Amino acid sequence: MKVVNLGESNSILNKFVAELRDKTIQKDSLRFRRNLERIGEIFAYEISKTLDYSQVEITTPLGIANCSLPQNEMILATVLRAGLPLHNGILNFFDNAQNAFVAAYRKYGKDNKFTIQIEYVSSPKVEGKVLVLADTMLATGSSLVLAYNKLCELGEPEHTHIVCPIASEFSLGYLSKHLPHKKVTLWVAAVDEELTNKSYIVPGLGDAGDLAYGNKL
Repeated sequence: MKVVNLGESNSILNKFVAELRDKTIQKDSLRFRRNLERIGEIFAYEISKTLDYSQVEITTPLGIANCSLPQNEMILATVLRAGLPLHNGILNFFDNAQNAFVAAYRKYGKDNKFTIQIEYVSSPKVEGKVLVLADTMLATGSSLVLAYNKLCELGEPEHTHIVCPIASEFSLGYLSKHLPHKKVTLWVAAVDEELTNKSYIVPGLGDAGDLAYGNKL
């Protein structure tokens, strides 16, 4: 698995991530969602550089232009619900892609221990296609691996790009262990060191789903 941390280079991406983290700016849920969307657009642009391209003749009002266009079939997948604004940003750039959605959540038991439950998957076949799997936070990495494996029941992707703006160091190790020989690239904007006993990322940003869409029961 290859890891690309765009936050290691100075760019406007760092401003959007800082605003996601800022507890004062977080009070504006519209801006929180828009920042996630803009971050998705940045990741989509960077992913576009890895695709296969071929020359295509385009007819203009005055002649013929030779243009280099991407040729890969793509599926954009997201883990509900926090990943939706990020997904929208990626879809703004890959607007011809097919889409997939995975409903996953933590089911807590005693001593803050939890299991990941996947209740619903809606996806076309991913065989031979470029899969982009997006989620806002990568804490333990377990839900992401389960979502990936569930999607791969529908075929083997040509390549998978996992997009998670904020990840923990623990999750990087978890994904490397569970996806060691897969054609996978992990795209992040920041890597945080600490996980709490409830597996929340510190400093992180809080509950991205609640910040984007309001508190849940």
